[in-house]
Amino acid sequence: MTIIKEMVRYVSEVLADNPEAVEVNESTNNTSVTVELKVAPEDMGRIIGRRGQCIKAMRAVAKTLGRKMGKRTYLELIEE
Repeated sequence: MTIIKEMVRYVSEVLADNPEAVEVNESTNNTSVTVELKVAPEDMGRIIGRRGQCIKAMRAVAKTLGRKMGKRTYLELIEE
């Protein structure tokens, strides 16, 4: 588990009303890291935030952490 996945999990669990439903998956190759985030449907608005500010901030931090590792980072919010 990379620090990017841990950061996404921590922030999502803090924001969510139902932290048990937070699911974070990560796939890595030589040049990139893709993190997929799933939350309960009622928590989607809290994770996205006003005008997308929460998810944008999480993506910015994830990209910064990825740069330190020398990889491109993608954070995807998965809707069910």
